Amino acid sequence: MLRRLADQFETSSAAYAAANGIERDPDWFFLKLQEEVGELTQAWNRLTGRGRRRDRTPEELDRDLADETADRRNDIDLAAAIERKWRFEPALTSKS
Repeated sequence: MLRRLADQFETSSAAYAAANGIERDPDWFFLKLQEEVGELTQAWNRLTGRGRRRDRTPEELDRDLADETADRRNDIDLAAAIERKWRFEPALTSKS
């Protein structure tokens, strides 16, 4: 299941890079990880009142956090977040 999901992320990432003329070298992967962690931190800070809300509604703040994390503790619909952000339906069944 995880291998198939990882393959779906890889396909989406490769398509994004190709569409935007991005070379996915080792630096890019490291910097992209940093960018995603920063976006998660920003979404969390906004949701918890530690950052500027930028006129976001509570629903938008919740969606922003969902789009940036896989945190089940906060009752986030990970499949819906993947579909919104990565634009594919995740393979979440145990079938290969």
